[in-house]
Amino acid sequence: MGEKWTTANIPDQHGRVAVVTGANTGLGYETAKALAERGASVVLAVRDAGKGEQAAARMTGDVTVQALDLTSLDSVRTAAAALRSRLDRIDLLVNNAGVMYTPKQTTRDGFEMQFGTNHLGHFALTGLLLDLMLPVPGSRVVTVSSTGHRIRAAIHFDDLQWEASYGRAAAYGQSKLANLMFTYELQRRLAPHGTTVATAAHPGMSSTELTRNAPAALRLPLTWFAPLITQTPAMGALPTLRAATDPAALGGQYYGPGGRNEIKGHPRLVTSSAESYEVAVQQRLWAVSEELTGVTFPSAPSERSPLPHGPAVTA
Repeated sequence: MGEKWTTANIPDQHGRVAVVTGANTGLGYETAKALAERGASVVLAVRDAGKGEQAAARMTGDVTVQALDLTSLDSVRTAAAALRSRLDRIDLLVNNAGVMYTPKQTTRDGFEMQFGTNHLGHFALTGLLLDLMLPVPGSRVVTVSSTGHRIRAAIHFDDLQWEASYGRAAAYGQSKLANLMFTYELQRRLAPHGTTVATAAHPGMSSTELTRNAPAALRLPLTWFAPLITQTPAMGALPTLRAATDPAALGGQYYGPGGRNEIKGHPRLVTSSAESYEVAVQQRLWAVSEELTGVTFPSAPSERSPLPHGPAVTA
């Protein structure tokens, strides 16, 4: 395919089932809309079901809504149980929802808001749904990261929840670095099965609601220069859509805008920071994430197992 990959390049999606988190607005909305227009049965997994229904009404195709609050592991488990009761398979799980630059606060489970929402919530959701994907050839888990994974970013195992000190940008960077490390470690674990793959994407600088929590000193320049340095949500969703549907995409690949500094443009393969490829850190983060969420991942594409009442899913 040429460099100017667009929604016209999305293969026919009839017969495929996609779950997209945070799909009532912004990048998630555009991702879900494009998948539905190409024939996929799409579930909008959103915190506010009412807003999700309003978004679904603006889309064409088979679109339904599932309540999901990634700031609550109880909600993640409830949503997973509901999805498992209504779906026999999942072809695409798009981990898109996220928060950015929030003031210091915690999720309902006591996790720092950005790390808990962007990483741990999606880690748990993926683990609880993965056995609906493992038997499905060509299924994919796509996790949305950010160029912010390069900014003051590290996995602070000595203070994952930022209890000693807090910086909005650094905490966001940690969460987005965690998204990539999760993708790469998940792909390593999926590779022997040969059915499901894990990919990642980032939207560059897109004009969405995500920056509403940015410090005032940053919000004003973003507003003034937005036409020059940002692209529409529809363009920002293209890397995610390519990671989700391009037949040539391989597990462990990362897509972003093809323009200068990956800020704008049509999607292409990109590389992430050197830190994101550190296998030992990926594996340590995985172990810590299992411990914090109580969710373990199925280890083989075997017969579908029931969702337990407790916090863990085991093979």
